[in-house]
Amino acid sequence: MSDEPVTLVDARGLRCPLPVIRLAAAARDRAPGDVLTVWSTDPAARHDVPAWARMRGHAVVESTVVESTVVEGAEGQDADAADPGSAPDGATTWAITVRLGG
Repeated sequence: MSDEPVTLVDARGLRCPLPVIRLAAAARDRAPGDVLTVWSTDPAARHDVPAWARMRGHAVVESTVVESTVVEGAEGQDADAADPGSAPDGATTWAITVRLGG
């Protein structure tokens, strides 16, 4: 990915369908071309977020596993999104990055 600003949606600890609902809410006021990354500990989000993106005309540009304590470098995140303690202990955190379409 490039060095463009990314909005972080922290949905760690939330179960389906809340990660997609949070992502959709964050995308509502964004412009086409904006990039959002959702962090989720819900395994269903790995499938639900790409399905939501396809249905809305957006593109998934990256999907990776991250450590729940890695929060530095996420630009444009909400103030409460930087809390590394928001992931359940031992949970795998997936970062799914979406570029908004038109």
